[in-house]
Amino acid sequence: MKFSLFSRRTADPAEALYREIVARARQPAFYRDLAVPDTTEGRFEMILVHLALLFHRLKSEDRECARVAQAVLDAFFSDMDRSLREMGIGDLSVPKKMKKLGDAYHGRSLAYDRGLEADDAEGLAAAIGRNVLGLEAGRETPALVAAAGTIAAYMLRTRDRLAAESAAGVIAGAFPTADPADPLPPEPQGVRS
Repeated sequence: MKFSLFSRRTADPAEALYREIVARARQPAFYRDLAVPDTTEGRFEMILVHLALLFHRLKSEDRECARVAQAVLDAFFSDMDRSLREMGIGDLSVPKKMKKLGDAYHGRSLAYDRGLEADDAEGLAAAIGRNVLGLEAGRETPALVAAAGTIAAYMLRTRDRLAAESAAGVIAGAFPTADPADPLPPEPQGVRS
């Protein structure tokens, strides 16, 4: 799936923020070092991880943050629709595919937000293992379990970095992330550097 919105230039802050999310989701370390499949599905899953981080940061802010969050979500779904069509999916099949993508987004966003809210590295690692790395009960390997834990730690550290950024800064495109390949556990949520 080609994420065509990434190549478009626009002054719209929501689309610029969405492009930033796509850029963060495409960091080579996820695919090279952390076993995320370098496939359409793997890239889609990493975009969902980063959308969850953004929406978690903006969820209790003002109306402008809610408006921008909705516009970023709209840009995401517009990009997915466009990408499906560019892949040759017919007009009659696109709505079914979009429904599946919407269901995937909804389920993952709930699981990730719950883990981020509760500071639950184990719950996040389980959700990442299941959704991003395809881990199934009884088929876990130590390397994949470690990769899921590293991505969960990345999410918690990135959550903390986003929390330290002002909402206005995030809306303007500031999207500070942790190093994806750093396996260190996150700082406790009350401590921010």
